[in-house]
Amino acid sequence: MASLYDIDTRLYSLLDEETGEITDVEAFEKIQLERDEKIENIALWVKNLKADVEALKAEKLAFAERQKAAEKKIDSLKRLLSDALGGQSFKTARVALSFRKSSEVQIDDIEELSDEYLRYKAPEPDKTAIKAAINEGKEVAGAKLVSKINLQIK
Repeated sequence: MASLYDIDTRLYSLLDEETGEITDVEAFEKIQLERDEKIENIALWVKNLKADVEALKAEKLAFAERQKAAEKKIDSLKRLLSDALGGQSFKTARVALSFRKSSEVQIDDIEELSDEYLRYKAPEPDKTAIKAAINEGKEVAGAKLVSKINLQIK
């Protein structure tokens, strides 16, 4: 099947360059129907891909929940083993358990920490507030409202 570009090229070839009139109305209408079918097929493909995206998002969320539950279960079972072994090693032909020392920083009061020990996130624009301000007629330095045309497929 021809591409949309090829179909448009054939349509334009049926136009008289000087007058802009259609030279072969029957062929033009046939190609126009082919063009409409092509556009419909592309739009349906977009709809199918959107459905796939939604299904994949839902599946991703379900997997994230399952991952979180499995990680919690791992922590719980490790605590159970740690309590049962009381710091002693355990070894069989299929598994070996041992303990190692580690250290972790515990923050008792963040207010007492000096700035050299704090990290700050870079500021990010509040686009919702900026849009509301511009719509109210306020001038926002460094930002502007740009009109766009977005294709809607239903």
